[in-house]
Amino acid sequence: MNDRDGRRLQIDWAACDGRGLCIELLPEMLTRDDWGFPVSRDGDREPMVPVELRRHAERAVANCPELALRLIPSQPSARRR
Repeated sequence: MNDRDGRRLQIDWAACDGRGLCIELLPEMLTRDDWGFPVSRDGDREPMVPVELRRHAERAVANCPELALRLIPSQPSARRR
């Protein structure tokens, strides 16, 4: 994985029920807000996932019971012509 493989963690708060499993699996990036829902520790709405935390982020996404997490590309792919 390199910088071009960058991913951001996207949280769908409408789908999230605040169970907190993602916070337990990815405490380096996530914390709870006042209502118990996950928020980025750095305040970014879609935080960049450091390469060294990618596997942990993938695990949090895979284990979200409400499918409220996903990893998205850090930059949209350029269209090929």
